[in-house]
Amino acid sequence: MAPDLPAEIGTLVVGGGVVGSCVAGFLADEGQDVLVVDDGGGAGSSSNAGSLHVQMQSRFMRLYPENVPNMERQLPLYPKAVAFWQALGALLGADFDLKMTGGLMVAESQAQLDFLGIKAARERQFGLDVEILDRAALDRIAPYFGPAIVGAELCANEGKLNPLLCNAAIRAWIKARGVVLAEQVRVTAIARAGAGFAVTTSHGSVRAGRVVLAAAAGSKALAASVDARIAIPATAEPLHMNITEATAPMIGHLVQHADRMITLKQFGTGQIVIGGGWPARQDVPGGHAEVELASMIANASLAQHIVPRIGNLRIIRTWAGINTSVDGMGVLGAVPAAPGLFMAIPGDAGYTLGPLSARLVADVVLGRSPGEDIGPFRPDRFF
Repeated sequence: MAPDLPAEIGTLVVGGGVVGSCVAGFLADEGQDVLVVDDGGGAGSSSNAGSLHVQMQSRFMRLYPENVPNMERQLPLYPKAVAFWQALGALLGADFDLKMTGGLMVAESQAQLDFLGIKAARERQFGLDVEILDRAALDRIAPYFGPAIVGAELCANEGKLNPLLCNAAIRAWIKARGVVLAEQVRVTAIARAGAGFAVTTSHGSVRAGRVVLAAAAGSKALAASVDARIAIPATAEPLHMNITEATAPMIGHLVQHADRMITLKQFGTGQIVIGGGWPARQDVPGGHAEVELASMIANASLAQHIVPRIGNLRIIRTWAGINTSVDGMGVLGAVPAAPGLFMAIPGDAGYTLGPLSARLVADVVLGRSPGEDIGPFRPDRFF
């Protein structure tokens, strides 16, 4: 059945993931009337693996070396974003299964460990709590690694959470605050209409005083529909993930690799999530991501190589989601070329940055200082 859309709304948020939902919740908390329109696609929030990233991910550094300076500019936001997740859980009175046990980026050679040493030195300059561990030191805190691992970078600021619990709690929060949710509805165009906007959707049109684009890579086309000069180079990156059956506590940290695509973490339920960047498929731009058998096999094989005890576990579910990459930084704040239009794209590790990014954008929407310098992330840097 088609949802009933209001004819007019004060603020329309495109995208019902963690960013869009939190923007809506923060605005509604301050008495704003908000509509969230979401097309129901399998984007980042609904398919996230639960990593709270802080240190620079070597995968992004290898894939996009030209973006490393921008990654460093945004780096100070990451520990603040993790702390904000903790504050959000307290605000909502929700258990996110959030554990601040630190993150380990492992190395299989001295060359990889040297790379981590250089990376750690840069990260310390931006306030991260990181150190390099040799194998003996690593064994004292993480005795589960296989013989191939020679050492690791430990980032104390990192953690993990259960995104299913987070998403459910955030959804309950915004509904309780009166946010109108229009799900399975696709926004197809946004045009100027007087002082506001006419938003065309698959289920009719809505007049909105303000529009917040929190649709990840989908925000690119929608921003351009308002004004062709607004060119946001947001790219969808379909990724593959696996989860095992539950087992006894084994992996206490968020685990990554210095040179290979992998993340490992264990939920409080005992299940181990295996992700880290193996590609999935998206046959139609804007469509659902689909799993790749080759990625499933390679992802699980690498996990077993790093932590051999995983090899005895069954994979009970595999799925695909979409990461959004821009230029190493998020796109946050007002669009000067279109007054009343705002962007809310967190950047790499968008789930980690999601609630904090939403808070910053909500403050800008409300016309006040966000408390952080978001100038480097402004949308008009691209036009």
